[in-house]
Parts: sequence; C-alpha cells; structure tokens
Amino acid sequence: MEAERERELLWKAAKPGRLAAAYHRFYAGKIQVAPRCTVRSLDDFSIWYTPGVAEVSRLLAKEPALSYEYTSRWNLVGVVSDGSRVLGLGKLGPSGALPVMEGKALLFKYLGGVDAFPLCVSTTDPDELLSLLKWLEPSFGGINLEDIETPKAFYLLEEARKKLEIPVWHDDQQGTATVVLAGILNALKVVGKKLEEVKITLVGAGAANIRAAHVLILAGADPGKLILVDSKGTLHRDRPDMEALAQEHPWKHELALRTNAERVRGGIPEAMEGADVVVGASTPGPGVIKKEWVKRMAPDGVVFATANPVPEIWPWEAKEAGARVVGTGRSDFPNQINNSLGFPGIFRGVLDVRAWTITDDMCVAAARALADFACDRGIHEDDVVPRMDEWEVYPRVAVAAALKSIEQGVARLHLTRAELETLATTRIREAREVLEALKEKGLVREPPPEEEILGHE
Repeated sequence: MEAERERELLWKAAKPGRLAAAYHRFYAGKIQVAPRCTVRSLDDFSIWYTPGVAEVSRLLAKEPALSYEYTSRWNLVGVVSDGSRVLGLGKLGPSGALPVMEGKALLFKYLGGVDAFPLCVSTTDPDELLSLLKWLEPSFGGINLEDIETPKAFYLLEEARKKLEIPVWHDDQQGTATVVLAGILNALKVVGKKLEEVKITLVGAGAANIRAAHVLILAGADPGKLILVDSKGTLHRDRPDMEALAQEHPWKHELALRTNAERVRGGIPEAMEGADVVVGASTPGPGVIKKEWVKRMAPDGVVFATANPVPEIWPWEAKEAGARVVGTGRSDFPNQINNSLGFPGIFRGVLDVRAWTITDDMCVAAARALADFACDRGIHEDDVVPRMDEWEVYPRVAVAAALKSIEQGVARLHLTRAELETLATTRIREAREVLEALKEKGLVREPPPEEEILGHE
C-alpha cells in the first residue's frame, strides 16, 4: 500500500512537466502585446503615431521624466536573463531561459498588473550585462534579473543598483528571501518558536540562501545560529578556503564570518543536527536531503525544500521523518514557498511610487505583509503562506513595499495608504479581467484535455 501511495504521489509531481510541452506548443508562447489606447478609426494613428506623436517626443526630449506619464514605461519591467543558471537545471543558455522568462512575465501581469517583457541575451559577461541594463533603462520602469549564476548575480545586482535610477531586483535572491522569511515567520507561530531563538540551516549557499540569510538577520534571526552549507561543507570562519573566498566570492566570505558561531564542521547532516528550520535552495532532488537527517532535527522541525523542478526531499518523506511544517517551491504540494507570492506585489508597489531601488528592508516589509495576510485568514501546518489564488494578498504586499519606499526616501511619488490600496487593487483586478474577457470572446482558447495529452504519451 505504501509503495502504491508513493507511485501516485510521484505521478502527481511529474504531471505538470508532462503537460508543459504540449501546452506551450499549443499556445506558441504565453504572452502577447495588446493596445492600451483606443483606435476608433485609422485617423487615430495620426495621434498615436506620426505626425501627432512628434509633439510628445519633443516634450520628452526636454524632460525625460515625463516618460512615466506619456508612455507605458511607468508599468513596464524588463525580465533579463543570460540563461547561465535556469531553474535548477544549470546553464541552458538564452533559448533555454526564454520559456521561463515568458512565464515570469505572465505572472507579473496576472498577479501584479505589471507589464513585463522577456529579454534573454547571448552574453554571460557581467560588465556587458551591466552595459545592457544601462542602455535599456530609458524604456523600463524596473528590471528583474533572473536565472543568472553566482557569484556574478551578486555583482550584477550591486552594480546595477548603483548605476541605474530604476529599481533592479534579482528574484532568485530577493524574491526567494522574501517568501522564505514569510514562511518561516508563520511556521514558527505554528510550532510555538521565536525567530531570534531558533537554529536555521540553509542548504545551498547560492543566490537564494545568501540573500535569505541577510533578510533573516535583518528580520531578527540570530546570525550565530544560522549555518549555510555549500558543496564543500559548512561555512565558518576557520574554513581553509577563506582567503580564496574573500577574493572570489566576498558575499559568501562575509557570511562565513558572521554565521555559525559554534563553527560546526561537516556537510548537510552535521549542519541539520538539532536545527529548528532547514531551507533547501540547492540542486534538484530527491535525495539531496535525506530522511535520516530530518530525524535528527529539533522537535517540531520546519523543512522548506525549494529546489525546482524537484525538491531536495519529497514532502511526504520529510513528514514521515518527523518534520511538522513542510514546504516546497511547487504549486502541487502544500505550503508553496515560491517567489510568485512576492515579486508581483513588490513591483506593483515600487512602480506605483516610482521608487528608484528595492532594499532588503522592503523585502522584510513585504514578507511581514504576506505572513500577516495568511494569519488573518488562519494558518495551520499545511497552510502557512498565502496561496497564489488569494489575489487579494498582492495589493497588500504592494502597499507594504510602497510605504517602505516612501519611509526610506527612495520614492519619487508620496501617496497615502488609501491611494496605494486603490491603485494596486484596481490595476491587479483589471489585469485579471482582461484575461477573462479574452477567454469569453474565444481569443484565448482552452488547451486540449489533459487526458488526451497524457493518454498519448
């Protein structure tokens, strides 16, 4: 019976991937460009294009900031990737990254009311990428960096924040960190523990967990009780490669100095010993985190195995090993610890106040908004974070990010909470209604039945 149950769960986990190729080919992509303005007759093109548009061009040439009022820039985000680390699949290049970036653009629009466009580029040189971002800046209200290998991703984010006057966000860093924090805050409420007291093990020391460590510390976690594990073992100040890390990966070097006060040595099993919380953001599993290691965690353990497309440990295995709260990055299991809960609302908020950056404090504010929303409607072991179908959470995240932008002095527009709530709610609702209208008119068709696709495999 147990073997039969496991087969059913494995089939369920594999199902989205089995449908994806057929659905993607059916639709020939996931996004399109649609007009925002009316076209009453062909005469209107003399307004929207030549000769009338020349007047707008002259205005913007004199005052470029007017581009936020006269063009779509105020709501447009570029989703930029070099394909050097696509999901958990590694270096797939720009073509391999393109369907992921299209998916990201779809989520931006449907969940945040944000127009986003995929930009997959054929260079992996970080300085060339920085030049590209600077060249693109006049066309966009913000930039989302995605699926870029580390440590290059850290360098890109830091330098782009310095050189650009629009918000630049690396979703694999800040997005993951935001939702991980929200999940941990509520999971600890379920198990009756406090953030400042728990031991947290971060399996993987790439973009996601390095930023998660910073955001957790900013939110109140004890840095000495954090342990990060990379492919060579735990990070600590006595590691033999510290000098090399200082030169090649200063972000990892900094955390080796700040975390793991007890200087725990070894690998994943040693780092998980007695841990209250384990966050996996490493290579796809299963088997990266083993059941016997979960058994050696503290009572009422929390395990977030977020690797995609397959988590480091199957959630049922973690539960069987004694973990009380278990989450993954997938939508087909409880407690989806997924960036999609964070970035649509955060960008909605920063675009609405025309912020010129996104800080880690804004990530913490967004995480607390996510956690509070879930608490307001009730949480339990299998439901510690909002679900993507609870669309009302996105305006709340938007407002939290926008208000923190204003508080930190990085917003060009100062709006009230009520104004921000109205803007965000209206823009997100309209984006969803547009898709429903297209479906009702038959302009977006239903895909073939699942049974037809799966039955032909």
